Amino acid sequence: MGKRSGVRSSGPKCIAIVGPFASGKTTLLEAVLERTGSIHKQAKTGSGGTVGDHSAEAQAHQMSVEATIATTSFLDESFTFVDCPGSVEFASETDPVLAAADLAVVVMEPDDKKIAALQLILHKLDALGIPRMIFLNKIENATIGVRDMLKMLQPTSASPLLLRQIPLRKDGIVMGSIDLALERAYIYREHATSEIAPISNDDKAREVEARFSMLETLADHDDALMEQLLEEIEPPRDAIFDDLAADLHEGTVTPVLIGSAERGNGILRLLKAIRHDAPDVATTRTRLGLEDGSDCVAQVIKTIHTPHGGKLSIARLLTGSVTDGLELRSADNTAKVSGIYDMLGREQIKRSSAATGETVALGKLDGVRTGDTLTSGKTALAPLAALQPPQPVYALALRSRERKDEAKLSVALQKLMEEDPSLALDQRQETGETVVSGHGEMHLRVARERLEGKYQISVEAAPPSIPYRETIRKGTTQRGRHKKQSGGHGQFGDVVLDIRPLPRGSGFEFTDTITGGVVPKQYIPSVEAGVREYLKSGPLGFPVVDLAVNLSEGSYHTVDSSDMAFQLAGRLAMKEGLVSCSPVLLEPVLKVEIFTPSDATARITAIVSQRRGQILGFDARPGWGGWDVVEAMMPEAETGNLIIELRSATAGVASYRARFDHMAELTGRLADEAMNGHGKAA
Repeated sequence: MGKRSGVRSSGPKCIAIVGPFASGKTTLLEAVLERTGSIHKQAKTGSGGTVGDHSAEAQAHQMSVEATIATTSFLDESFTFVDCPGSVEFASETDPVLAAADLAVVVMEPDDKKIAALQLILHKLDALGIPRMIFLNKIENATIGVRDMLKMLQPTSASPLLLRQIPLRKDGIVMGSIDLALERAYIYREHATSEIAPISNDDKAREVEARFSMLETLADHDDALMEQLLEEIEPPRDAIFDDLAADLHEGTVTPVLIGSAERGNGILRLLKAIRHDAPDVATTRTRLGLEDGSDCVAQVIKTIHTPHGGKLSIARLLTGSVTDGLELRSADNTAKVSGIYDMLGREQIKRSSAATGETVALGKLDGVRTGDTLTSGKTALAPLAALQPPQPVYALALRSRERKDEAKLSVALQKLMEEDPSLALDQRQETGETVVSGHGEMHLRVARERLEGKYQISVEAAPPSIPYRETIRKGTTQRGRHKKQSGGHGQFGDVVLDIRPLPRGSGFEFTDTITGGVVPKQYIPSVEAGVREYLKSGPLGFPVVDLAVNLSEGSYHTVDSSDMAFQLAGRLAMKEGLVSCSPVLLEPVLKVEIFTPSDATARITAIVSQRRGQILGFDARPGWGGWDVVEAMMPEAETGNLIIELRSATAGVASYRARFDHMAELTGRLADEAMNGHGKAA
């Protein structure tokens, strides 16, 4: 490949700020907004004054719990930055943002304990084909050289990590940086523009070596640059910048810049790199498989229900423009825009229209969901980026403390699901429970706090009921006779049932071998109905499965027999018969796949064993260097808070997925506890 030129992109851009938990993403957003003049002074996280983390829940827990959108301008160009949560519990907030983003800025600190968390993020960016650069934050805390840090981080990235700056140190303290492309040194000034300084003789050798390493990597995709390096010809500076931009666009390198967001250091160099190197909306359209056109096409990246302004759909305009009152279609809905706003955290700045590339809030698009693709065209578009949240790993049964709030709770839960599509809602008819599932204990704690704070509904929470079943170990034959006389027509039904166990997983079978009409044909379905009704709650109090019932004998009365009498006779026979069939409790057993860094695999297998799990084996996780997949069979009763322990053992990065496998007998103390708990719940 020869020299690349003209790759610089202009126009509004959408930048996702991502990175491991507590790496400094919200602080970086503050520093960017201060440097671009959108805020007067950078606030500290936890102070309650930051643009990001402005919700009550984020401030209470000192962490990002949702994506925050902030639009600003830099050198007369518009940039929308989206600060995404770092905790794996809120990672699904990032997916719709990345779908429409031009670039991801990955914030990482020089801490080897967060390498596994970084790998989760970079793997997602690789899978989606999102260009990215790394901002190595908190550089003042680095205890090893930056190039050694990159060697440690490189296994997490599918593309080469390309160091664009090296730190300037004095007496072991980072005083500034050297830009390897510009060959220029900068001395940091806190919350101010760095000062250009000459490169000292002591630092020149380091700069030359690091710069040559950068150029060698760029030369892998530029034959002309390779020839210049071989012939020891100094390449033109413009060509180097073109290569940096082209390689970023193509995903063949991951540039790394350094700085300190808290001190405002390295922010201007980062902004200039984003402005020059980041792709624009045309590249993002191509990635999403969308052609340019005159119709407005917008991708919804987040939904917000505001206390007074109603619903806002944050959308990136991929083509066309939007004006107030424009009708937009999703795959299954049509709505008119009622208000257009720039976002600066919680602040909304009204505007009359928005153009291609801009990211704005569109008001009151009822029925529009996060992840929808909207169009002003006559034909609706299928979503350009289908959202697939990971399987929930933690669940709670919620109910309102006040009976009068039940309907209000249902509406509030629907709004929560709109704002956070990774939450799942299950109305369980068997238990009457409203079960909300998510991605960890904190995820659901925040959901509860929103219900109580934002929607003013006091709720109670408890672990969901385990779907225990019961079965029988042996058979019996039992007569059931229902006879009642109370003046006029009486009630009479008489049946003999043969009850026997079936193999596990067979369910329920009903047959009859009636001869001679001792039970008329029209009453046989009534007997089956009575049997099925009793099986909803057997001798142990749970639904009964895996048994066969045959109606073999009986008698009737020409006047007093009825459907109801035979239903009651069938139910009575089951009630009296099952007690003598050695009833036994069954518990659901799940097949579980746990994804963990390899250095924690031994701890994970120990956790599984302590929870009555049966290890089936473990192997390397395909496509994930340094990760394993542990497979096991585990009782569902042991998985309720499993994710908390798994994450505790893996610095917060483990996950799992599970599916029902079979029912297994449960006896002894655990069975007694299950039955006692069921009785209390009832």
